Amino acid sequence: MKGRMKWVSLVVLLFSFSLLFGCNKQQETAQSGDKSGKIVIGAALPDFDDKWLSYLQDGMKEYAKTQKDVEVIYVDAMNDANKQLSQVENFVQQKVDAIVLIPVDTVSAPQMVEKANQANIPIVVVNRIFDGVDKATAYVGSESIKSGIMQMEEVAKMLGGKGNIAIMNGQMGHEAQIKRTEGNKQVIKKYPGMKVVLEGTAEWDRAKGMALMENWLQSGKKIDAVVSNNDEMAIGAIMALEAAGKLNDVVVAGVDATPDALEYVKQGKLKVTVYQNAKGQGQAGLETAIKAAKGEKVEKYNWIPYELVTKENVDEYIKKWQ
Repeated sequence: MKGRMKWVSLVVLLFSFSLLFGCNKQQETAQSGDKSGKIVIGAALPDFDDKWLSYLQDGMKEYAKTQKDVEVIYVDAMNDANKQLSQVENFVQQKVDAIVLIPVDTVSAPQMVEKANQANIPIVVVNRIFDGVDKATAYVGSESIKSGIMQMEEVAKMLGGKGNIAIMNGQMGHEAQIKRTEGNKQVIKKYPGMKVVLEGTAEWDRAKGMALMENWLQSGKKIDAVVSNNDEMAIGAIMALEAAGKLNDVVVAGVDATPDALEYVKQGKLKVTVYQNAKGQGQAGLETAIKAAKGEKVEKYNWIPYELVTKENVDEYIKKWQ
């Protein structure tokens, strides 16, 4: 009987050791970043409430649905660069397989790239370029300066090369704000009869664009065209001009060709916009990150061209969103 009890005790002891070893093994696997065969991508976005960026995120989500065993974790920095840095650090601690980054600003972005590089995690920057982006695994986006040039050339054509220009900037310091405005001014310099008479920021926001336009109207300065860094601010300007009964006297131009903006183009209120393929950038950014996570070779720079949109071709772009 005693021998039988010893045998049972030995079996229980061995079983306990196997459970303990198994638990330790599971903990080790979890800590080493195993995700049961899934590829996990961390997507650090600057602002979920930004209309254009919401379309970019839609592009990522639509592409993710076509991929097996891929999980994407989306985080919102709420336009706080410090918060975004912390979110990227969390992705690094979680040992995600790759990171997609749309930086809040160009100052903090290099630190985030460095954090990922130190952990040997591929990082793909999307939409907002900055000094040091070459240290990222890849960049996906459009060349902002080209949209500013394209937009302003069309406005100059509409004005016959003469007129007073008001430039509506996005959030100051953003790569798109800097380069689109730079492109605008490059074109204006070519036309002696054109000059910038007003310039201010409405931080990419429709309501702020409307308020800024109202202030400009109160200034009494003659404005022949409002050239906006994005469509949302341009729509705000249109609303203010319409309320003042002056929309027919001013050419309004935007960038992005969002669905709302295209309706304004169709109505003849927004004279020109520039199509920036939000969903295309989102899809290409995620696709590149997944490839990098798998160890596949990716292109360093992936440029998605801008396209000019006016009333003549607006229906073609409305179809793109349907």
